Amino acid sequence: MSEVRLEGVCKTYSRGDAPAVENFSLDIRDGEFMVLVGPSGCGKSTTLRMVAGLEMPSAGRIFIGQTDVTHLPPKDRDIAMVFQNYALYPHMTVRDNMAFALKLRSYPSREIERRVASVAEALGLEPYMKRLPKALSGGQRQRVALARAIVREPAVFLFDEPLSNLDAKMRVEMRSEIIRLHNRLGTTMIYVTHDQTEAMTMGDRIVVMKSGRIQQVAPPMELYAHPANEFVASFIGTPPMNLFPPGTFHADKTLGIRPEDVKVEPRPTQRSHQAIVDFTEPLGSETLVHLTMLDGRAAATARVGGFAPFRHGEEVHVTFDETKAIWFDHGRD
Repeated sequence: MSEVRLEGVCKTYSRGDAPAVENFSLDIRDGEFMVLVGPSGCGKSTTLRMVAGLEMPSAGRIFIGQTDVTHLPPKDRDIAMVFQNYALYPHMTVRDNMAFALKLRSYPSREIERRVASVAEALGLEPYMKRLPKALSGGQRQRVALARAIVREPAVFLFDEPLSNLDAKMRVEMRSEIIRLHNRLGTTMIYVTHDQTEAMTMGDRIVVMKSGRIQQVAPPMELYAHPANEFVASFIGTPPMNLFPPGTFHADKTLGIRPEDVKVEPRPTQRSHQAIVDFTEPLGSETLVHLTMLDGRAAATARVGGFAPFRHGEEVHVTFDETKAIWFDHGRD
């Protein structure tokens, strides 16, 4: 079994500094795809590196399966890690990069060849096996880094922002590749990213982090529909949830409403609010309409289906689907 459990894990680099990770407790189920997401500096990569054994926790314990690995070196943890910068050996061919870790562990030649050939076929690397990394595109290099991890057949895969160096189209392709990989292997995977779109589309569950602490752990759509606090609401979603502070619309709590639950019309209705159009973003199947609410001077974004022919400076009338509204205690994370 390859569950991963973190119990009260903390990491402080220097006395007097704020903890990089504070009181982090999490149970990751066997075979689960868990995503750690948050802004730069939130502690997500530090947490991953502690699971990998590349950083030692200042407090707390880490288990892989039933084994306490808190103080074990990386080689004894049965994990494989895929990094942002690929970390391929430049003087080795694709085949040798894939086989290197198995050779170090003295696997039989026939078993090495079987694993390398199987993974190369699965990831479409067969035409490139004799090439050096410098002769590959960024996407091909990332496939080799994935392949090198897969051939080891570890208990846990760790991904540290592996798609950050790829262009937008290749990110989408590699995202699909990793999802298919997880579906095929069923191995426990922990994936770190700052990109909430990656988090939403890939994770079975998502851990949202801020300033070294967990803000919420939930499946993607639960996180989207029921954010635990203002930070999660503003971080998850593209564009993020509209947040209107206390005093706007005479409310005593922060009002949260998703852009798709905001309706924009040219004429007033009984429950509408006046607004001015700042600008629009036509995206083909939908248009994002950015607004200033006149009765609160708050900014808002509406997601409108198809093309919305609103102009800069136009006065419009906005209504909210109040059944979808979420109220937050202002300033509580």
